[in-house]
Order: sequence, then C-alpha cells, then structure tokens
Amino acid sequence: MFGKEIFVTWMFGYYGFYMDPTYFLVLIGALLCLWANFRVTSTFRKFDRIRSGSNMTGAEAAQALLNSQGIYDVQIEHIRGNLTDHYDPRHKVLRLSDDTYGSSSVAAIGVAAHECGHAMQHKEGYAPLQIRSAIVPLANFGCRFGIPIILLGLFFGQFLIEVGIWVFALSVLFQLITLPVEFNASNRAVKLLAEQGILRGEENGQCKKVLSAAALTYVAAAAAAVLQLLRLILIFGNRRND
Repeated sequence: MFGKEIFVTWMFGYYGFYMDPTYFLVLIGALLCLWANFRVTSTFRKFDRIRSGSNMTGAEAAQALLNSQGIYDVQIEHIRGNLTDHYDPRHKVLRLSDDTYGSSSVAAIGVAAHECGHAMQHKEGYAPLQIRSAIVPLANFGCRFGIPIILLGLFFGQFLIEVGIWVFALSVLFQLITLPVEFNASNRAVKLLAEQGILRGEENGQCKKVLSAAALTYVAAAAAAVLQLLRLILIFGNRRND
C-alpha cells in the first residue's frame, strides 16, 4: 500500500504541487504504521519469552477455548510466517503461524485466543464482523482501483477524480469497521483466558499488553487510510476551486 501512496504522492506533486503541504499527511500515516509495527513486534517478542503456567501451546489453548464455547466445526491449521495468524470465516478455519501454533508463551496464547474471538463473533453473528465480511469485495475494489481512477481523472476530467475518491473511500470504510471487530475479539480473548484458567495472575496483564500492541496496528492503518483520503479530498478541492 505504501508503494502506491509514494507513487501517488509523486504524481500529484508533479502535477503542479511541487511544495504540496499535504505531503505531511502521508508522512504521518507512514510513521504511525511503522511505529505500530515496531510496537507489536517488540511486545510480542518480549512476552514470547515468558512460558505460561498452563504450559499449553497456542493450538491447544485455541482448541480449549473453542470447545468451551461449543464451537466444534472450526478447524485449526498451522501456516508459515510470523504473526500471520487469522480466522477464515468462509471456510471456518483458524490458522496459526509458526510463532503461535506450537509455542506455550503468554504472547502465543494471547494471539491464538484473539483469533478464537473472531470465531466466536462468527458463531454469534456479531454485526460489525458481518458488515466487514460483506464489504470485502467493495473494499478490495476501492483499494485496487480508487487511485488509478483518480490518476485517469487528471487527464480526463474532474468527474473521474471525484469518482476515484469515492471508490477509494470504500477501502477506508473497511479499515474503520475493522476497529470494533478487532477490539471486541481481544476483549473476548482476555476475558475467556482468565475464565478458563489458561492464563493466571500477571499473565493476564501481559496478554493484554500483547493484544493492545496488536490493536495499534489496526488503529494506525485506519488513521493512515483516513489521512490519505483527506489528502485526496484537499487536492481535489484545490483543483475544483482553481
């Protein structure tokens, strides 16, 4: 995404805005994302060195949590990568990464529990999750074609620019709807881990720190998307008023 943002920044700068003051909006978004990624990585590594008292692996904890909620139709799979964990609602598969699946650390269990939180949302028909799933095709379209449409509008008229901005806004909407989905999944995870006794005492506080750091990545991504949209609106407004 940032590669595309840099390209658009150059294009708009070349198109008569050599000292475009809106550049700082893209810069702020990029810095926020870098800072959030650093926080989640460093926090996970810190608590990945602390073995949980239950000695359960991330996969075992996930299975226990799913069973405790009467969820027996979700498969748990091991996938490659670092912190690539996710829940696939289409196939009802919870995929845990190398750092999570076989690790018994507090961090691994927290991440696994967070993904279980999404499975619980799916089972209950949690409204924000349903909305997010429904707009995925629109969000992908907006992310892929919004900026190209705006660039075409530079040559073929302001109407296409405005259409491109609205199309890009679909991807921003997706980022905003993602926030309550992720926060809710983390809250479910922390509560259920304590109730089931999988994490105890200070481990629960350590788990909260891991999941709070992870939540920052979604906040930063949403903020970066909003800032990019704001920049496009400001540029479009300037062109329209010229």
